[in-house]
Amino acid sequence: MNPDKTIPIIIGVSGHRAIRDEDYDALYLSVKTELKKLQTAYPDSRIVMLSSLAEGSDLLCAEVGRELDIPLLVVLPTSLEEYEKDFRSLPKERLRFHCARAEEVFVVPYIEAPPEDGVNRSFLFRQAGIYVASRSHILMALWDGGPGTKAACGTADAVDFALRGNYRPVSGMSFRTDNNTEVLHIFTPRGERTGEAAGTVHALGDQAAMKNILADTNEFNRQANEMSTGEKRRLPKKPTGEKTRLPEKSTEDRKLARMDAVSIIAGNLSSQNAIRYKKVLALLAAAGMLLTFSFLMYDEAHAIWMIFVCGLTLLWAWLMQRYASRSDCHRRYIEYRALAESLRVQLYLRYAGTDIQAADLMSWTQQVETAWIRDAVCALSAGSAPVSGHDIRECWVHDQQKYHQRTEKSSFRDNLVSENVVHLALTVSALLYCMAVLFELFWGGSFFAPVAALPDVEIYRTWLKIILGTISAVTLFVANYYGKQSLPRILTDHRKMERFYSRMFDQLTWHGQTEELLTILAREELIENGNWCSFQRDNKPDISM
Repeated sequence: MNPDKTIPIIIGVSGHRAIRDEDYDALYLSVKTELKKLQTAYPDSRIVMLSSLAEGSDLLCAEVGRELDIPLLVVLPTSLEEYEKDFRSLPKERLRFHCARAEEVFVVPYIEAPPEDGVNRSFLFRQAGIYVASRSHILMALWDGGPGTKAACGTADAVDFALRGNYRPVSGMSFRTDNNTEVLHIFTPRGERTGEAAGTVHALGDQAAMKNILADTNEFNRQANEMSTGEKRRLPKKPTGEKTRLPEKSTEDRKLARMDAVSIIAGNLSSQNAIRYKKVLALLAAAGMLLTFSFLMYDEAHAIWMIFVCGLTLLWAWLMQRYASRSDCHRRYIEYRALAESLRVQLYLRYAGTDIQAADLMSWTQQVETAWIRDAVCALSAGSAPVSGHDIRECWVHDQQKYHQRTEKSSFRDNLVSENVVHLALTVSALLYCMAVLFELFWGGSFFAPVAALPDVEIYRTWLKIILGTISAVTLFVANYYGKQSLPRILTDHRKMERFYSRMFDQLTWHGQTEELLTILAREELIENGNWCSFQRDNKPDISM
């Protein structure tokens, strides 16, 4: 497994600080069991723990993670020196130990706007709770199930952040709900709330939805690993031209490098699945034309053996549809491109020096249809805030403008070919129709006495029917093939986005890289990506072609 080219599955941790001695072993066993289940269920993905390492439950989970070799990300509400003042002697040693082994230790960036009366301890601990809940695939809550207290941010608050998204990010909107999040509530007795055994597990939220999110994430990671190790031999061989999106000087930022690597892998996988998808479309169109021709030969030319060709053609079409369904090439083509584009937006935002989160800017349709992509962007951006900003006009705005200019030309050519082929087929059909009318008027004898007698006139009539029917079928199926690719819509979108990036370049030059302009830029690109996904979903290859 190459961790730099896969999406981690983030397990957030929140829990009570005071754990009774008699409950420790049961809680430890429950946490270990749940984490091992995830490791077994998703073997191609790295399970990563996100925690503030608070005394009690957080440190217990960190110990379990160490035993299971689970990497650790530590998000602190304040500096370590200030934070550890709250710890007793032994927990303080454990805090330092786990910080030393963690992949990254960072102070939480502000997710919400600071209060007007200034930043205080309560606000900082609230930001840490929001961060853990919003960046995690699953929140593991060691909790008695009771309501929150007046503390800065208790476990009940963290569960509320995860299941209801009850917070207001600086940009966009909170997207967490019980429809796209799972909370593993591990019952942890406290005070008078001792109604069940310590370590009893309750799953809160939409478990089926989270299972799909994790399955899609693991599937992508499996294919990314196969591509990285050269094991993906059945995919079509075609260079995609994918390369790093960022200048070389950005490579010291590991977050940028990882997002860039996953984005490139996603782009390559999308391109390869697009090849499969278009081949299936072509073969289904060809099957339709062959079916029409063979049936006409059977019906009009009395070529009885053609009935077997009809059967074989139908079998061929069914196998093509089954192959498309089993390979899932259409969905992967769309969603892997959506992942590549969403990550590209996030990495450019980070490169610009802002902590704006692309996931918070996604449309509701994107959040519902591709929840695993939204979670992937969150997972890959988890960590310290960017330390410096760079000018993104050339690497993001101007490069995208050039991309849309270039792709507009190729889309125009493809669309022109589509229109010309359809027009040619329609013209040939019209000419053949005229020929058939003339034939019937002057030689067929259907309306008047024939001008000139033709031997075996039915043979000519039969072949005219076959040719006319076949050309009509060609017109229909070629139009269907190109129609499935939505070429006019793609051409229009490229023209529209080229003008947008031209305008954004001017705006950034005049006003600088303000948070407002960066938000507009990111949101428009994400919306365009979501629109593309939506209309491409309607172009699924099927036997109706």
